Amino acid sequence: MIRIATPDDVPVIHALVRELAEYEKVPDEARATPEQLHEALFGPRPAAFAHIAEDDATGETVGFSLWFLNFSTWRGVHGIYLEDLYVRPAARGGGHGKALLTELARICVERGYQRLEWSVLDWNRPSIGFYESLGARPQDEWTVYRLTDEALEKLGGRG
Repeated sequence: MIRIATPDDVPVIHALVRELAEYEKVPDEARATPEQLHEALFGPRPAAFAHIAEDDATGETVGFSLWFLNFSTWRGVHGIYLEDLYVRPAARGGGHGKALLTELARICVERGYQRLEWSVLDWNRPSIGFYESLGARPQDEWTVYRLTDEALEKLGGRG
């Protein structure tokens, strides 16, 4: 079962984010606090949205998606950028990841959004195979750049 996250889900979303960081071998990079997640998801101006995947039999949370809107100047409409998609290892293969992506695709179609995009680590072959089986294709001609920490502070005038 896939449902929209509620404020009561913030502790489990935080735990899942931490699990994802462990899986991606960068546990120290996951610095978000439950309070920050709550503000981003449920504050006065939500910046992100989340869905929860629950096990049909037990009702236990087994995964989540966290996403936000982007905008294509070429298409002239919003799209969805999927920041995180994570299913706990014991629940993988049960259709939860596909159900989460299906829900986001449904939202795109319903709202007239023309893109659903995300990034995947190049070593994560199981996820790449899964995404490609759904019809997703890599955007090999693009390279992601990121400013963080000292470089961001320096460019932003504080360093």
